[in-house]
Amino acid sequence: MALPILPAGRLISLEGIDGSGKSSLAQFLARELAQLEYPIVLTREPGATPLGQQIRKVLQERPCPVYPEAEFLLFAADRAQHMAQIVEPALHKGTIVLSDRMADSSRAYQGFGRGLDEQFIAQVNAWAMKQRTPDLTIYIQVDYETAAQRIAKRNEQRTSFEQEEAGFFKRIINGFNILFKDRSNVLILDGNQPFE
Repeated sequence: MALPILPAGRLISLEGIDGSGKSSLAQFLARELAQLEYPIVLTREPGATPLGQQIRKVLQERPCPVYPEAEFLLFAADRAQHMAQIVEPALHKGTIVLSDRMADSSRAYQGFGRGLDEQFIAQVNAWAMKQRTPDLTIYIQVDYETAAQRIAKRNEQRTSFEQEEAGFFKRIINGFNILFKDRSNVLILDGNQPFE
């Protein structure tokens, strides 16, 4: 007996550098969609699964040195687990999956930021995500100075990424701008504006 065809879910990713307002916007959108009674799952990379939580801790706290190649492969491991355990089951049920970061972050951070082979990163991402790409990517475009001021205002212990130098983030911003320049499924928001 054939399984019934379920309504297709939608995959929406939010991208931007640290301090862009991406996580705040993800939480806001999830609340708004839930109030409109859309089925919604808010998730993130890395750290949405138990395995991902362990990977996130290593990546953000750096208890030992992590080389760029290993850094990317840790993100890829999290991404594969995330897709299999959370994203695909939710999409199959017809749910909107709203993910705070996905594959484009690795292309920008480890590709442009760390100088790794961006095409190799894209191939591994495609494999980890089983060739699935977001239906929509919301990119919050912000300058480094604004993002750095927001991170400082949080008055929290900074992650290993938030402690990187300005040049690293400027390479990432350039990378995001190149990646999203001609993509039809990307909505670019001005992240220098107040959240409201």
